[in-house]
Amino acid sequence: MMTTTTMKRKAASYIFRYSRNFHSDQRFNLNRNNSRLLSGTFLCCKTPIIRDSTPISQYCRDAYHASAINHFRMASGFQFRRFASLSSVVQRNPSFSRLNSDDIDFFRSILGEKNVVQDEDRLLDANTDWLRKYRGSSKLLLQPRSTEEVSQILKYCNSRDLPVVPQGGNTGLVGGSVPVFDEVIINLGLMNDIISFDKVSGILVCEAGGILENLSSFLDNQGFIMPLDLGAKGSCQIGGNVSTNAGGLRLVRYGSLHGSVLGLEVVLADGSMLDMLTTLRKDNTGYDLKHLFIGSEGTLGIITKISILTPSKLPATNVAFLGCKDYSSCQKLLVDAKRKLGEILSAFEFLDNMSMDVVLNHLEGTRNPLPSTMHNFYVLIETTGSNDSYDKEKLEAFLLRSMEDGLISDGVLAQDINQISSFWQIREGISEALMKAGAVYKYDLSLPVEKMYDIVEAMRTRLGNSAIVIGYGHLGDGNLHLNISTPQYDDAVLAQIEPFVYEWTSNHRGSISAEHGLGLMKANKIFYSKSPEIVQIMASIKKLLDPRGILNPYKVLPHSLGS
Repeated sequence: MMTTTTMKRKAASYIFRYSRNFHSDQRFNLNRNNSRLLSGTFLCCKTPIIRDSTPISQYCRDAYHASAINHFRMASGFQFRRFASLSSVVQRNPSFSRLNSDDIDFFRSILGEKNVVQDEDRLLDANTDWLRKYRGSSKLLLQPRSTEEVSQILKYCNSRDLPVVPQGGNTGLVGGSVPVFDEVIINLGLMNDIISFDKVSGILVCEAGGILENLSSFLDNQGFIMPLDLGAKGSCQIGGNVSTNAGGLRLVRYGSLHGSVLGLEVVLADGSMLDMLTTLRKDNTGYDLKHLFIGSEGTLGIITKISILTPSKLPATNVAFLGCKDYSSCQKLLVDAKRKLGEILSAFEFLDNMSMDVVLNHLEGTRNPLPSTMHNFYVLIETTGSNDSYDKEKLEAFLLRSMEDGLISDGVLAQDINQISSFWQIREGISEALMKAGAVYKYDLSLPVEKMYDIVEAMRTRLGNSAIVIGYGHLGDGNLHLNISTPQYDDAVLAQIEPFVYEWTSNHRGSISAEHGLGLMKANKIFYSKSPEIVQIMASIKKLLDPRGILNPYKVLPHSLGS
């Protein structure tokens, strides 16, 4: 068997022989950042055929236009800034009670003075979403410390018809974690204990208020990792992640939370507790009810504890940042990566040149890893495995073959943890850079991979010079983040974007929410992705578990069904 040293020598020899077949300025060497540069030619793939429209589009279009509104302000409740994406005027449910002094006294009796928050500054933060797009008018923030306290709060609120909104790190992008009117905010941030961790099985049991980054740090010390990784990991809470079925950067490797979450503890609207906190990987005794609450955005119950399967931390991580000529090359590169990198492939992200431009111009300290030229598309590939030399050789061989096939025009392979972080900063920093650039309209779409970028090009044609249209996302699992950037928010621009973006997605059998959820923003647009029959069943489940409708009202389901 060939030794590792010999393999490396032969690999290096092959690389330099290979590079001499290119023009003199195409080389494989070390740049000033000690990164390996790759160069090559291109190969275009044939454009796929567009599928016919589905009949549901006309239904959705009629419903949208019947209730569309640009902006409004309600005297005692929710404020939409004029750029907010709306499909209807939301009316406060008249069956809901309003908070009084007796309610405050009761909450103080179970939570104590300091965990019943009425401070205006703190309430302003809790009432406002991360994008500063939605703002409610809640007068009360509750901070329970245990499942029992959550149960007492909900039992009381249910008896009084007081609506509530569960809140974690408040990093959502669709208005799902803030009040619409005067709902009582229940923040689970104080419930952040790690209950147990089994090093044999890798099963973590924790409370819902644990911050994702803190859980990741704990697991890192144990030799494990969380199965999801998000840009908002420093603020978001695991309960919110599960409630929204957050996807993130590792889904291509570890799948969704429907697969990773083994058990839940949930408090229902009437205060009753459901103990589904199993740590078993196999349990076929009846309906697996936990899946109802994963992705329900707090409308069916409040998640208080989670049991989750965590993967072992692998010692070898390699990241390549690549430039591609066209989207067809990105697609083919993905297919080849799945086949040839196989078990070590852990992330496959893409961004277009507009995304790169906004990051370089608006995110301080960011550098282009491929400074010689701007490419039309960029791909970030991450591999994780147990053998660094084997994984690196496998990745290098894949990259060289991809150059030979014309799929990569240039690229750099990170040589240390700092370069890995800087490559990821580009991809994870796009959202922050867009907010610094001005107004931004954000859409989180799931589409067949071959069609993902077509909507970006269609939107550019539609908007012309009135906006900058940006496309990036998780190519490995078909999730596009479509962002439209303008100097300021403009009703005319919004009217061009919606309902077109939803109709286009529906016509191509996509989902209008890949990982961000529906929240308030898309509650009335659910019909673009789900049939009326399915939505009616959802409403029946909501009615069964929350008959008074106090849990996160006006979210997820169409307002005509949820009120």
